[in-house]
Amino acid sequence: MNSTPGTAANMLRKIGVIPLAAVIFFTVSGGPYGIEPLIGYAGSYAIPLLMITPLLYDIPTILVVLELNSMMPVEGGYYEWVKRGLGLHWAFFEGWWTWLYTFVDLAIYPVFFLEYASFFPEIDHYKIPVCLGMIWLNAGLNIRGIVPVGRTAMFLTIAVMCPFLILFFTGFIHTDFAVVHHHAGLSSLGMAIFTIMWNFIGWDNATTYAGEVDKPIRSYLKAIFMAFSSIYIVYIAITWLALHSGISGSVFAEKGIPYLGELIGGKSLGTILSIGGMASMMGIFCAVLLSVSRVPAVMGKDNLLPKIFTKLHPTYQTPYVSIIACAGIVSLLILLPLADLIVMDICLYTGGVSLEFAALISLRKKAPADQRPFRIPFEKKGLLLLFLAPTFIFVLALIGSVTGSGENIPAVAYAILALLSAPVVWIFVKPKA
Repeated sequence: MNSTPGTAANMLRKIGVIPLAAVIFFTVSGGPYGIEPLIGYAGSYAIPLLMITPLLYDIPTILVVLELNSMMPVEGGYYEWVKRGLGLHWAFFEGWWTWLYTFVDLAIYPVFFLEYASFFPEIDHYKIPVCLGMIWLNAGLNIRGIVPVGRTAMFLTIAVMCPFLILFFTGFIHTDFAVVHHHAGLSSLGMAIFTIMWNFIGWDNATTYAGEVDKPIRSYLKAIFMAFSSIYIVYIAITWLALHSGISGSVFAEKGIPYLGELIGGKSLGTILSIGGMASMMGIFCAVLLSVSRVPAVMGKDNLLPKIFTKLHPTYQTPYVSIIACAGIVSLLILLPLADLIVMDICLYTGGVSLEFAALISLRKKAPADQRPFRIPFEKKGLLLLFLAPTFIFVLALIGSVTGSGENIPAVAYAILALLSAPVVWIFVKPKA
């Protein structure tokens, strides 16, 4: 017997606050792993930048996400917000840009996974199979639904945080650390900011599965607060520890947190942290794939992508065709340079976030009477000023990354081309008048 849509919705298993906080933690961060290049770019300025950048770039974004999600806690999240606020045309841009940026984003994590796995020399002979195995293992888990993903995220959170706590405790009791100062020019400052931004992006991605969350408005408020606090503290703590350990920025960027653990606590601690790093990359990949796979399914319902993307798994009620397509594309992108991926990632992400700010302002005017359990206490001028903070951070990072050596100019050019691809594709997919 075929179930009706209402029955299928009732059968869908949902997650609560703690698993949601774990999924958001991995969607955005996944622990201290991935922050290692920062010291090489910023040196002794790393901690001040870590303290300021998220407050200016992420807090405004989080506030926008919380208000829009409290108003429309629906499957598809940011895509649906932009569609209602700005129309189908801009909703396509939002979905397309976010889809592209997430492909770039997802391609980073198998590379980092391999870097941490390389602490075990035997892995070097199986780089491509290891990356592909990680991608498709996570695809299979996502097909099984949000509850297994949530439980896996909770387990991996423990696997990530326990080694980090051991590292921090071991490092803290050592009193013979020498502070090493590194000085960076504007070019390094730009990449330092991009690195911090990349390690904190993804708050809106966590809303695309709001229909699969129990009591989504209250759950998201609590879960996002828990996730942001944890991420903020963890990044500052690991950076402080690295700065006081005597490790150079270049070595830390190349060999990562496992090497820092070996330097402080010996081979065994390095091994534990290597396993923690692999767990972190697994968790991030799984959580981000969960979020992005819902967007093509929703766009397919609006006839902006082929209808096959809307097809749900008969047992798990998940958009399995969309998940398989996402995993397949990411499998082709894993060999791109890391620094270029980060720059492209942030440029595309900022384009999408800009549309969410615009949708918020539009919906304040179009739907003033709609319930908003969470509401930013600003009107139009205040919201525009709020948007200036992340804009300033982005422009500063962009200028810093393309001046000096100019190594990141091709990545910026690719990002611009990716942004411009949206109006081109729209010509072919827009509904007939």
